[in-house]
Amino acid sequence: MVSKQPHGPYENQWFFVPRRAARPRVRLVCFPYAGGNANLFRTWPDDLQASIEVCAVHLPGRGARFGEPAFTRMAPLLDALEDVMVQSVDTPYALFGHSMGGLVAFELTRRLRRRGAALPVHLFISGREAPEVPDVAIHALPDDEFIAALSHYGGMPANVLREPELMKVLLPVLRADFAVFETWKHLKEEPLDIPISIFGGLDDAMLPLSHIDGWSAQTRGKFAVHLFPGDHFFLQAVQPTLLSVVAQALERDLRAAEGRAA
Repeated sequence: MVSKQPHGPYENQWFFVPRRAARPRVRLVCFPYAGGNANLFRTWPDDLQASIEVCAVHLPGRGARFGEPAFTRMAPLLDALEDVMVQSVDTPYALFGHSMGGLVAFELTRRLRRRGAALPVHLFISGREAPEVPDVAIHALPDDEFIAALSHYGGMPANVLREPELMKVLLPVLRADFAVFETWKHLKEEPLDIPISIFGGLDDAMLPLSHIDGWSAQTRGKFAVHLFPGDHFFLQAVQPTLLSVVAQALERDLRAAEGRAA
């Protein structure tokens, strides 16, 4: 995540940084939802102070890595991400993930803890039920049933779902991503010692509020739940407000860390 150029976008195999910061206090590493790519976070620096550098994760199979096979299982994805984070992170960082990305961010944090690596100062999980809540598997359904199931999630325009040629391109990575979290088995571990903030949409039919409560058991640190208007894909509509919450939390985290170091 380091570039010799302090201004303008920066991109490598795994990270897209929409706007470089000369001296970032913290990096916000962002994981997209199933089928999403790093461009989802392109405008986030517009609503964050310059000291918070957004690093969007490029996953294989989409965007700049379209020609690479997408991961279909969580373990090899975590293997790759674990090595990338250990090799790349050179400043305090936080993780943000939406839906599938939230689960990836959480499990990656636990991997890094097992390795004894530097942990994020905060874990932001959006639009994702607690890890012990089982997913309804749809990734192996026939195309027509899979597409019908996708329509319940929202976020993908109906006219796109009705375009056979376009769906031929999109379906493989969508199936792969759904397989990643639908085949993953959560194992109980000790709670994390870092703050966790959960974000959800008030009208998200895929995420009942009762499925959020379990996240509180995953941390010994500060825990907070923030609910916003919108369905499962509420992020864009509430971006300035959501990122204000993120920025305030990170400021508290950094001040606390600086106080402990003093």
